[in-house]
Amino acid sequence: MELPNIQDCLESPDPQKRMRGITELRNYPAEVVVPLLKRLVSDKEFIVRTFAVMGLGRKQSQEGFDLLLEIVNFEPDTNVRAEAADSLARYGEDALPHLLDLFARDSNWLVRHSIIAAIDAQKFPEVLYKLCQIGIDDSDREVKLAAIGALGQLHQSNQQEVALDLLITQATCEDPLIRAQVARVLPCFENKQLAKDTLLELRQDRDYRVVGASLEGLL
Repeated sequence: MELPNIQDCLESPDPQKRMRGITELRNYPAEVVVPLLKRLVSDKEFIVRTFAVMGLGRKQSQEGFDLLLEIVNFEPDTNVRAEAADSLARYGEDALPHLLDLFARDSNWLVRHSIIAAIDAQKFPEVLYKLCQIGIDDSDREVKLAAIGALGQLHQSNQQEVALDLLITQATCEDPLIRAQVARVLPCFENKQLAKDTLLELRQDRDYRVVGASLEGLL
C-alpha cells in the first residue's frame, strides 16, 4: 500500500482501518513509521494503541524508545503496557534498567509476565535471574509460574547454580500447581544431583497433578 493510502487509513474513524494502516507500515523505514505511530499511541481504542506500540518495537529509533518509556509509565491499560514492555525489550541492553524498574513497581501480572518472557536468557542471564527472584515472591500465581518456568532457561548459563537453588525453594510450596511447575522445570538441570533427588521426591507428592508433572519427561 502506498504511503498516502496508509495515512488515510491511519486517520480513518474506523479502528479496523487504523489497525490495517499500522500493519501496512511494516515495509517502511523507522524514520517514516515512528512519527506516524506517535499519533496513535494515545488513540481512544486500546487495540489500536497496542498495534502502535508493537510497531515501535519493530521499527526502532531513539524517538520510538522514548515513546515506549512514556507508555510503560503512563498508559492506563495493562494490555498496552505489557505490549509496550515487550517492544521495549527489543531494544536490547539499553532497555534493561527500565524494564527492571518497571517490573519492580508495576505489580500487574500481565506486565510482569510480559517482561519475564521478553528477556533473552542467553544474552542477559543475570537480569532474568533478578526478575525471577522478584517474580517468585509475587502473590499472583501466574507471575510465580512464569518466573519458575524462566529459571529453566538459565540451565546452561552462569546463573545455573543460583537458578537451581531458587527453583528448589518452591518444591515445597503449599500450592500444588507451583510444585507441578517446579517438577516440569527440574529436568532442565538433569546433570545436577540435587535436581534429580528433588524430582524423585515430587514423584511421591500427595497431589496427582504434581506426580503427573514429574513423570512427563518419562513419557
